[in-house]
Amino acid sequence: MRRHRRDKDIHSLPKVKGLRSALRKSLTPAEAAFWNLVKGSRFEGRKFVRQHSVGNYILDFYCPSEKLAVELDGKAHFSTAGQLYDLERRAFLESKGILIVRFENRHVFDDTEWVLDTIRSSFRYGPPAPPTSYAPHASLRNKK
Repeated sequence: MRRHRRDKDIHSLPKVKGLRSALRKSLTPAEAAFWNLVKGSRFEGRKFVRQHSVGNYILDFYCPSEKLAVELDGKAHFSTAGQLYDLERRAFLESKGILIVRFENRHVFDDTEWVLDTIRSSFRYGPPAPPTSYAPHASLRNKK
């Protein structure tokens, strides 16, 4: 069954699907280490996705429930051109209500707890609601 996209839907546009897929298959060491910390909703019960696009921009990691992007920056982001691109990108994403937190790649390895604490403090919507008998979490539904 094919999903019908709304005209104003700017998430995961088909035109950048191939690039998103390629980026997911070639994570940097920092991205791979961070993904191991957050995949499968293991960080504070929040779901994170890799290489999620919003408009023409691809986010390293995105938490939809918090509208939070986590960006891991390598050397390209420290050039003048990289900084100008990041400013334009930030303005667009923030206009869509997305909060962006950025870390240098090395911090994922050297300051892991600080990275996670910073992300945790950026959550805007409180802890996720616990599963109920009316709307159990998917992992509970499968345990029959």
